[in-house]
Amino acid sequence: MKKDIKRRIEELRKNINCHNKRYYVDNRPEISDQEYDALMQELKKLEDSHPEFITPDSPTRKVGGEALKEFKTVEHKAPMLSMDNTYSPEEIIEFDERVRKNLEVDKLDYVVELKIDGVSISLLYENGKFMRGATRGDGVKGDDVTLNLKTIKSLPLKLEVKKGAPALKSFEARGEVYMPAKSFLEINEEKEELGEELFANPRNAAAGSLKLLDSSRLAKRHLDMWIYGVGYVEGREFQTQSEALIFLRDSGFRVNPNIKKCSSIEKVIEYCNEWQEKRHKLEYDIDGMVIKVDSFSYQRSLGQTSKSPRWMIAYKFPAERKETILENILVQVGRTGILTPVAILKPIELAGSTVSRASLHNQDEIARKDARIGDHVLVEKAGEIIPQIVEVVKKKRKGAEKEFSMPEKCPVCGSSVKRLQSEVALRCENLSCPAQLKERIRHFASREAMDIEGMGDAIVAQLVDKKMIKDYGDIYILKHEELANLERMAGKSAANLISAIEKSKSNSFNRLVYGLGIRHVGVRSAWILASRFRSLDRLANSDIEELQSINEIGPVMAESIFNFFRTEENKKIIEKLRRNGVNTEEKYPSLKSKNLEGKTFVITGSLESFSRNEIEELIRKAGGNASSSVSKNTDYIVTGKDPGSKFEKAKQLGVKIIDESEFKKLIL
Repeated sequence: MKKDIKRRIEELRKNINCHNKRYYVDNRPEISDQEYDALMQELKKLEDSHPEFITPDSPTRKVGGEALKEFKTVEHKAPMLSMDNTYSPEEIIEFDERVRKNLEVDKLDYVVELKIDGVSISLLYENGKFMRGATRGDGVKGDDVTLNLKTIKSLPLKLEVKKGAPALKSFEARGEVYMPAKSFLEINEEKEELGEELFANPRNAAAGSLKLLDSSRLAKRHLDMWIYGVGYVEGREFQTQSEALIFLRDSGFRVNPNIKKCSSIEKVIEYCNEWQEKRHKLEYDIDGMVIKVDSFSYQRSLGQTSKSPRWMIAYKFPAERKETILENILVQVGRTGILTPVAILKPIELAGSTVSRASLHNQDEIARKDARIGDHVLVEKAGEIIPQIVEVVKKKRKGAEKEFSMPEKCPVCGSSVKRLQSEVALRCENLSCPAQLKERIRHFASREAMDIEGMGDAIVAQLVDKKMIKDYGDIYILKHEELANLERMAGKSAANLISAIEKSKSNSFNRLVYGLGIRHVGVRSAWILASRFRSLDRLANSDIEELQSINEIGPVMAESIFNFFRTEENKKIIEKLRRNGVNTEEKYPSLKSKNLEGKTFVITGSLESFSRNEIEELIRKAGGNASSSVSKNTDYIVTGKDPGSKFEKAKQLGVKIIDESEFKKLIL
């Protein structure tokens, strides 16, 4: 029995971490908020009843998310926690009853705010001057996006101070960056003209824009922000959230006008219902309301869990559902040959856009829902982004509906398909399949891989369909004249693409490893492989035993890597890359010391000789792991000035604590 419970806990953690990455890192959520919360609740209940299986790195012990590696990582003055969600008026009432019971009061004032669907940010001011802006990241540290935030016109670079008001030595404001609907439409029109993948919604557009390394490009996207709270303050005390909001507005911040103080939970619910009806009239997206206990004294008394405050809750608007007809089911073929059934729907307007397609995932999912061609179905957007069929309206069946089964041959190239052992999906194993080829080229050119700007879906499709390239190695022999003759490609666009292709040749080795598209090899494992082998030749000549000896490279991934480099077609493609000058080696010098290999390090406090990014990159290059949280699996914690709570936790767990000078001795 306990083995089954432990197995279920591990399965839940894996799924939740996967969805966390898709939501916070990739900005491509695949399930609804309700489905995600259900997974979290199940995991929390199992851990509460079986504390022996709790681990420090469980999703229930952290906020979620992950700082991106393109920017310097910085720590917030105070943690940026997430919120618990609720989905019905009854759950709002339960929240109120729970809060009043804990406080032993009969009546409370609440502040109700719009829940902006954007990107959470923290703004640090020292002596009234804007010093730094950061994304939420993992809640403790995030990406330093100061230069990008400075392109937002509503951001005050200096706080307005009323005469006689106390000066604030250090102050951290919290807010949400968003993209107005008008800007979102304009950017997607431009991306469509360039043949690039469109943003799914304004939130994805805002998140993607903040990742841009060139702030001049970001300035053209007209992001904006609302400021909704105080994270940290020195030099002043606030009694209530209402008072803090007035201070923020008086200091020059853009504070949303649609905020209401309510003297009862009934008025809170009334205000939430009011905005559920009129939210689509706004020029920006909201996905619910935020309900906060107004009194800061009460907030402190209620406290917080490791994940979220007990004095605040989000009311998420129910996903809009509409009925339509499942007109057909088509099958798409992905980069690795997996066949995915896609529902073709009678078009409907849903949550602000026209929906005509929805993923059905696989044959098992179709069977579970008993979905048939011609059925009336209920459709909603998972997280108001991805359309999905949630239910078949079986009472409307007339008997003419057709059952669907997956094809025995690939719908694109006609090759036989088969289901591999332990996999749910069917796979086309023809490496020359045009559908797979398009996806492999898109992956190779993607931002995380070779980052070839301008090589969007439309361009890739033309290059393959016109047989201008047969694999991603052919990208490097494309000529300006050939590209200029493609649809939607003028001379300037062709020149820009040629320039981007040329630039990609000098990318770091780990980008190439990821771009090769080896099954099961993600961004992090590509980094590990590049650091360990340091050249494509050494990686290609490695055997399964050597690969499996590397921390985080399991048997399945090791076998996949081994087989990839022994496939004749892949050998020919790699030779093309070499011949055309693509970098196939790690450029950075190898560290002689083996003291860091396989060890996990956590950095805390301010260091003198290294930035946070520099020391973490140094650790990875030496074969170690850089983590953001202290656990029993941590080997060392490196401390600088003002180390904070991680230092205390390391002492409690008995983790070896070293300073900067001791770390330097380790790497010599």
